[in-house]
Amino acid sequence: MAESFIFSIAESLVGKLVSQAFERASRVVGVYNDMLGLKDTLSFVKAVLLDAEQKQEQNHQLREWLKQLKCVFYDAEDLMDEVECEVARRDLIKKHGSTKRKVCRFFSSSNPVAFRCRIAYQIKEIKDKLDKVAADRNKFGLEVIPFERRVVHKREMTHSYVSDLDVIGRDDDKKHILDLLLKKINEVDGKSVSVVSIVGLGGLGKTALAKYVFNDNTIDGVFPLKLWVCVSDEFDLKQIMIKILNSAPTSTNLGKLEDLDVEQLQKHLRDVLADKKFLLVMDDVWNKDRVKWEELRNLLQVGAHGSKVLVTTRNRLIGSMMSNGSFYSLEGLSHQDSMSLFLKWAFRQGVEKNHPQLVEIGEDIVRKCGGLPLALRTLGSSLFLKFDVKEWEFVRDNEIWNLDQKESDVLPALKFSYDQLPSYLKRFFALFSLYPKDYIFNTSFGTLPWEALGLLPLPNAGQTVDDLIRECLWELQSISFLEEFVDRGGFNTFKLHDLVHDLVIYVAKDEFQCVNSRNSHIPESIRHLSFMENELLDKASIPTGVRTIVFPQGGEGANSERFLNTISTYKYLRVLDLSFSKYETLPHAIGKLKHLRFLSLEDNYYLQKLPDSLCELQSLQTLIFDECVDLQTLPKRLGNLINLRQLRITTKQSDFPEKEISKLTSLELLAVSGAPVESLFQGLELANLKALYLRGCLSLKSLQLDAQHIPNLESLSIAWCPELELSNVLDDQNSKLRLKSLTLFNLRKLVTLPQWLQGYSYSLKSLFIMHCSNLEELPEWLTTMTYLNKIVIKNCPELISLPDGMHNLINLERLQIINCPELCKRCKPHEGQYWPLISHIKYVIIDDESIISMEH
Repeated sequence: MAESFIFSIAESLVGKLVSQAFERASRVVGVYNDMLGLKDTLSFVKAVLLDAEQKQEQNHQLREWLKQLKCVFYDAEDLMDEVECEVARRDLIKKHGSTKRKVCRFFSSSNPVAFRCRIAYQIKEIKDKLDKVAADRNKFGLEVIPFERRVVHKREMTHSYVSDLDVIGRDDDKKHILDLLLKKINEVDGKSVSVVSIVGLGGLGKTALAKYVFNDNTIDGVFPLKLWVCVSDEFDLKQIMIKILNSAPTSTNLGKLEDLDVEQLQKHLRDVLADKKFLLVMDDVWNKDRVKWEELRNLLQVGAHGSKVLVTTRNRLIGSMMSNGSFYSLEGLSHQDSMSLFLKWAFRQGVEKNHPQLVEIGEDIVRKCGGLPLALRTLGSSLFLKFDVKEWEFVRDNEIWNLDQKESDVLPALKFSYDQLPSYLKRFFALFSLYPKDYIFNTSFGTLPWEALGLLPLPNAGQTVDDLIRECLWELQSISFLEEFVDRGGFNTFKLHDLVHDLVIYVAKDEFQCVNSRNSHIPESIRHLSFMENELLDKASIPTGVRTIVFPQGGEGANSERFLNTISTYKYLRVLDLSFSKYETLPHAIGKLKHLRFLSLEDNYYLQKLPDSLCELQSLQTLIFDECVDLQTLPKRLGNLINLRQLRITTKQSDFPEKEISKLTSLELLAVSGAPVESLFQGLELANLKALYLRGCLSLKSLQLDAQHIPNLESLSIAWCPELELSNVLDDQNSKLRLKSLTLFNLRKLVTLPQWLQGYSYSLKSLFIMHCSNLEELPEWLTTMTYLNKIVIKNCPELISLPDGMHNLINLERLQIINCPELCKRCKPHEGQYWPLISHIKYVIIDDESIISMEH
């Protein structure tokens, strides 16, 4: 477990070395040929790392070898960053002209020849270290293992029997599944068999629920033929057909099925199922290949009309694919049911009444299980026939991952899901370990620094960083690692299940550490740190190679002058998040952190000034000083931050630096709040800007965005700008329109939607209108915006009607209307006068009452 990310690091290094961007950078500084030699050595070592990762748990020497290797890899990453920093420096000189006094003074210490010699020497040092470490690979007997053949721990095969007494708290879930299985369906496209999927986290009890349903007497009367198959292993058509046939009552007449070919097996399968109404349970499905599923599904269609397939899977994407977009999402048990299940496994029946103190401790143990039946059973069983208070307190006070586990317990169940992840996604997932339990993650404005830390995979052609992040989050959500996942239009909020949080702490503990009073010692191997308690910062001995220091929102922020005065010693920092800190300014030395890519000063209420040296950080990709309400002026020469992709600022400065911001040609997101100006963005030109957010500009009357100068704007949000007239915000004449999401929040001058919005009828997908107290109507032309997928209207009391043509919005999947009294009454499901206009929409939410108007 200790070096679980090393293959991912090697993969990232090799990928970067062969990328066009880095090839250009290495040629610019004259070390291209030197880097080629490093790439060959890295590729040679990478080839055996999967084998090494799998063998390390049984071999202490191998673990030490991997630790040495990882240190060399990190040196290589730092060196490659050094090259990119130098290229950014030269690009800035070229852009501004090397004769300018300030730029010359800024960069006078650099010498291209000396730099090339130094980097070439360091490359040789790293290559020699790699060669030396790699030479030891043979003594460990390491082999080359292709990634697709890596070993993962498979779960045991399941069977169909369960005692009703063993299933607690699932009666409502059982009823819902039975309703879906017994529901009559119309034959669609000649399909006689339909599919119901149960989706949820490992250990949640999907298999137990499926057994509970499978053995219900009602099922016996409806489905004369019942079949149970545990898929689990690779989705091989031949093996699955054999399993189905072995599950059939007539299997004894078919001979040795393993000796038959696919053609013979499919004939037998069709004979067994032909014209019979059957229920087939496919337990623990991992196959994402739709072609393989459709091949099997076609064979099953010989069954009688009304036959059903019940699927259990941890992956939402699989559940959706197999059941045509509809699945049942299984949730955790209630606390009361959780307690009942725990006590069942921890005591003989009725004995718990004699041990009230243990039951009280059990309440705390149950909370840490987060409603997962397998965890409740695991911890309950571990305490069975143990009546010592100290033993119960040990289980209560320790992370679940530190407790003894059996193969069938919850830890392997969750770890199995983790093991299936691609290597890059494991490091992506590890970042969550820096945040406390129950933390609400928010992906708006790039507030999580995956890109800055190099934790994203290399993009495919046309993919953006945001695309990559959404893809990674979707993969984690699809296996139920993320819960309460909400799409809020342009960004998502979510949290981790408590046991998933324990998992990420466990797998990331050698590189990532959340420092608190119970875990304050920081090993030298740690590269990423978060501090939840301010006073620990002065006491902490932070490794000089640290790359991340964060103060998560909800913590206390930083207030240590000692830390601030020594910040430049952490020269490899990529991420510095000082949110909620109490500093009035930052030291000039912050300009020495040339590797820094992410800097957040959000909610620094006492911050009054920022040093101009901040603008020497050419590697910076994200700069946040949002809600710094006392900040008097912005640092000079913001335009020097040539790699900046995201900028969020709050300022009291009246002369807004539009010329400097226009120099930020890489900028993709700009958020401005609290600017005391009447007019903004007269001629602002940012060709790559995709998102613009304005908030709390109380004097703002005029906002002019020329779509020719900002051609790629996709998301626009305007909030708390009471004097703003929206009629002239966008000039859509002779422009290529791209706007996809529009949010209008607390705009008192908004009476109807601005006419320019009509020009986005072929691009706009999301429309959010909230707290607009004077909004009176939605224009009829809104119904021509057929790309709209989501409309949210909240707290607009004067809005009482909908356009007549709402039925034309054929792609509208979600309509939410909250706290609009008269309009909510008129949209009431099945009763309101506007219901016929909106009943075609998949999800209609009226005053928080969710209605699924069509079964999909």
